[in-house]
Amino acid sequence: MKMELSIAGCGLACCLCTENDHCAGCDSEGCPDKDSCENLACLHSRGLTRCHLCPDVEGCSKGLLSKIKPYGFSLFARKYGEKMLLDCLERNERDGVQYHRSGLVGDYDDFTDEDDLIAFIKDGVRAKV
Repeated sequence: MKMELSIAGCGLACCLCTENDHCAGCDSEGCPDKDSCENLACLHSRGLTRCHLCPDVEGCSKGLLSKIKPYGFSLFARKYGEKMLLDCLERNERDGVQYHRSGLVGDYDDFTDEDDLIAFIKDGVRAKV
């Protein structure tokens, strides 16, 4: 885990991403999507750095928040804080949870309900069905 890369504005875990070895994270000037990212544009227009700090994040589906992983991560950070999100992601990675299994899809993408995803992030265990 590259803790120094932290969490992207939209909630994606730059610290766990394995897709681009040269990316310095969402907060860097080297972000490959900084000029086209709908979430970064929205954040800048509101004077914010993270979607989870926005009072309108719940129910927002702008840009990457239309996907379960960044939306759930943002809601988790809003409820528990970014540090706890990072701590849980680090523990889950140690326990074998995969951010990317193939391409950009991983264990956190397997959810359709954000409450179930938030519980999985927090506890690292899937609810029994």
